[in-house]
Amino acid sequence: MPEQAPLRPAVFLDRDGTMAEEVGYLNHASRFRMFPFVAAAIHRLNEAGLPVVVVTNQSGVGRGYFPESLVQTVNELMTQQLVKAGAKIDAIYYCPHTSSENCGCRKPKTGMLDRASMEHGLDLPRSFVIGDRYGDIELARNARARSVLVRTGYGEGELAWHAAKWPVQPDFVAEDLTQAVTWILRQQK
Repeated sequence: MPEQAPLRPAVFLDRDGTMAEEVGYLNHASRFRMFPFVAAAIHRLNEAGLPVVVVTNQSGVGRGYFPESLVQTVNELMTQQLVKAGAKIDAIYYCPHTSSENCGCRKPKTGMLDRASMEHGLDLPRSFVIGDRYGDIELARNARARSVLVRTGYGEGELAWHAAKWPVQPDFVAEDLTQAVTWILRQQK
């Protein structure tokens, strides 16, 4: 039997509010605006050999606000913009369901991370989740990973109005993805 490759830690990124401007339901590709610092931050993770996986809830599909094909179009646009800037995403997973559908893939449930772990040989307890909402912090806890809350997107408001009541606090609070990546790379040493 061939020897199995060791599992690797990864960085899981939320898309809207973390990598791109939060616009509510992103119902047209022309509304997608990636933050200018994202490609450089992801490039640093690429150079460090850390797989980068995007995990995003897209309940607008389940609510009928836009077709699933739009999620794929926006993800392709994002991937192309990153490649052009010298950065690479290893995989993108999204949940098209609403919370009432109670699926296993909607954050903070771990379905997307579990699938990524199986498909890419990832070690979830040595991984990181970066997002702008408490659900991303819960996702990290549920997967036994470490969490970073960014102040971009909904992050600043989440911290100001809700953080005192959170049963689980983020492992680190960052101004943006750049600072989150700097903290993660320090943890790897």
